[in-house]
Amino acid sequence: MRTFEFEQVRTFCLSKPVVTESFPFDDHTLVWKVAGKVFAIADIDNFEGVSLKCNPERAMELREMYAGINPGWHLNKRHWNAVKAEMDVPWSLVEELIAHSYACVVLGMTKKSRLEFGL
Repeated sequence: MRTFEFEQVRTFCLSKPVVTESFPFDDHTLVWKVAGKVFAIADIDNFEGVSLKCNPERAMELREMYAGINPGWHLNKRHWNAVKAEMDVPWSLVEELIAHSYACVVLGMTKKSRLEFGL
């Protein structure tokens, strides 16, 4: 049983300011960016979950707490988690983790970029 669906992820990602979505890698890997910087990735053909950026300490804690949170596949495993939809991760936590990923990316931008994009 899924604890969250693709459309929930997509809708929540797109609700954030200055977010775009695109297929920069292939025709099935959807990428959400804030001001041109990636914060979420999902496979639309075989949706199993979403990959999200996370600060390294929190990433490790989450992996220890939830079977459905693992190092991001084909991503920097220190900074990215794969959150599985058919595991033990409730939607409320997924929303929090999407917001955290978005915030990590925004905080990593220069002050000038944040101001330019109104973030």
